[in-house]
Amino acid sequence: MKVTLESYGGLAAVIRRQPKALDTAALPEDAAAALIRLVAAAVAMPVEDRADRARDAMTYTITVEDDDHATVLEQSDAAMSPAFTTLLTWLKKHFAQQDQP
Repeated sequence: MKVTLESYGGLAAVIRRQPKALDTAALPEDAAAALIRLVAAAVAMPVEDRADRARDAMTYTITVEDDDHATVLEQSDAAMSPAFTTLLTWLKKHFAQQDQP
């Protein structure tokens, strides 16, 4: 399974950040299993569309590619399910660890 994280918006809305991706095949077994569980929970719990959007909110798109199927999850700081928040936090932590020398 390949998972890609893209983020945009915020105060510098015109700047689109470089997407970050990872493949569960490249992760340790326990990390891959945790990611698979987090993705399943986020897919199962969609967020309700809310009209009260924040002007400078960040929007996050998580694309999950598994075999020939892709699932796109998109939520923002203004409206985010708890499961999406947990997945996003896990991904940010993982990518931050990769960026350290």
